[in-house]
Amino acid sequence: MSSREDETLAQAAVAALTGQLALAPKPGLPDPRDLGVPAGRRDHCSLRWSAKALAPGLAAMAAAARRTGEPSPQLRAELGAIGRSTEHSVGLTGGGHRGALWALGFLVAAAALQPRAGARDVAAAAKKLAALNDKGAPRRPSRGSTISAKYGAAGARGEGRAGFPHVRRALDTLTTARSAGATETQARLDALLTVMSTLQDTELLYTAGPLGLRHVQAGARAVLEAGGTATEAGHDALTALDADLYERGWSPRGSAGLLAGALFLDSLPVSARVPVG
Repeated sequence: MSSREDETLAQAAVAALTGQLALAPKPGLPDPRDLGVPAGRRDHCSLRWSAKALAPGLAAMAAAARRTGEPSPQLRAELGAIGRSTEHSVGLTGGGHRGALWALGFLVAAAALQPRAGARDVAAAAKKLAALNDKGAPRRPSRGSTISAKYGAAGARGEGRAGFPHVRRALDTLTTARSAGATETQARLDALLTVMSTLQDTELLYTAGPLGLRHVQAGARAVLEAGGTATEAGHDALTALDADLYERGWSPRGSAGLLAGALFLDSLPVSARVPVG
């Protein structure tokens, strides 16, 4: 793999993230409709700028994986250092994609380790990377790790060490929805709702607590059980959930980041797109 291929992987990951941002209506999450609202405009625009700011860091992660050639403590430490530097750069843009960077960083590095591999093999390689300890990580607990410990949630680290199960479920939902005749937007929204329906989102646990998390999960399941966003009943349920979360100020940002991971895997060669559950 060349440096150009490293950049291609990074751009594919950024495209997956901006593709997620372009969806609407996204329950409780910034979307293009916010462009008409002053506060929303700043939030959505800053997220788009910060998504683009991830590209150099993601390319550096791919290059590190290519040089190392296999999951190893050395590579894990290098990915951690690049990730922290990238977080700082993204913070300067005024946006934030910390959860998405965690997922996309491992998946991009894994894709660089497994050129031309399918989604299943990329997820397996990412699992091996996430299982390694980052010796250079700050010892001070992050908000996410604190919430994970408090409520027994898997959190971002648990998701990675399990091989990104919600990313894989979202990818399977994309395939199923498309096969059923859903539009691309509907398929992606169904994939997001699939993640929301079961993910122990630490962002939601922080802002809404366990009862709020269960409320959001139940709302997402209700849309899917109504037939998904391609049906009239499902679309109505989605609209109601979006209004409810907007009013409450609850945002399932963890789910959005994992959807971006699924969209990145979905961008791999067509021949590699097989069920990964």
